[in-house]
Amino acid sequence: MTTLNPRTQRAYTLGDFDFALPSALIAQHPSAERSASRLLDGRQSPPVDRIFRDLPDLLQPGDLMVFNDTQVIKARLFGEKASGGKVELLVERVLHGPGHEVVAHMKVSKKPPIGATLHMHAGGSTQSAFTATLLGRWPDAQGALFRFAFSDEPHALMAAHGHVPLPPYIEHGDTEEDERRYQTVFAKNPGAVAAPTAALHFDEGVLAALDAQGVQRASVTLHVGAGTFQPCKSDNIAEHVMHSEWYHIPEATQQAIREAKARGGRVLAVGTTSVRTLESWARTGASSGDTDIFITPGFEFQVVDFLITNFHLPKSTLMMLVSAFAGYEPIMALYRHAIEQRYRFFSYGDSMLLQRAGP
Repeated sequence: MTTLNPRTQRAYTLGDFDFALPSALIAQHPSAERSASRLLDGRQSPPVDRIFRDLPDLLQPGDLMVFNDTQVIKARLFGEKASGGKVELLVERVLHGPGHEVVAHMKVSKKPPIGATLHMHAGGSTQSAFTATLLGRWPDAQGALFRFAFSDEPHALMAAHGHVPLPPYIEHGDTEEDERRYQTVFAKNPGAVAAPTAALHFDEGVLAALDAQGVQRASVTLHVGAGTFQPCKSDNIAEHVMHSEWYHIPEATQQAIREAKARGGRVLAVGTTSVRTLESWARTGASSGDTDIFITPGFEFQVVDFLITNFHLPKSTLMMLVSAFAGYEPIMALYRHAIEQRYRFFSYGDSMLLQRAGP
């Protein structure tokens, strides 16, 4: 096996992470079966085209696979102002404590005043089901979030009346298929407004094959926020202000990582969200909290050895992350290969297996 060249060290600009993607390659629906999607094995050059269910055979007994067990909530809500003007909320976070408070993005033609009551619709109808009172802005770095008080428990209201928060590049409204497939088979901790998409390819058959191969499994939680789709606007990427997301890494997972490293096993992160969680913990020692870690070429990884990831948006911070992990030139070559071979891109698309570049 020929190892891809280590990442080069130079000053990168936003344009370095751009590429031309035919719109026909943006997956609008998931594959018929989760594990029947394609897997681009990028651990060597040239890369190898595989099927996702081949993954267990590519790993070794003693390897540790770390999943993000966050659960996507039905966070998109529709309603109207007292004046009748339409409003859309995308709940980013449910706050703990009394008051049924949430933090949300608000899409509206004219922002209502503080204290205004919004009447939110019941499911797919225009009938009022509950109210959301605007309490003020939330002090996020981008200034895009607002704090609301719902008239009842937020998770219950979203489950009853919300919509699956599909990414902006998916052009259809949410369906029953999306409720099932824009969710991992092991999701258990509600709080994400975007799926950890690399994990969408796993089904019970692949998980059983991993167990049979002697690959160990552990989990972390990172509640993926809408900021994952936020574009990087400055050509100087150092000026980009990263969004913040809440994470937790259980003690059992921390211990599993230490044991894997001690026995010479490799740590394989399923998705960039798992990478962000593990590398945040490695740097801060904090097992829970908010992270705004921004991983760009030159970043020194301390935990993750392999990465399963989907294909990301041009000029995105996730393109920068995978370039930091596997090397800029190898990543751009893999993307060219994926486009030539008609791989499916983004959340419902295919995936690739990457190995961390050398020092």
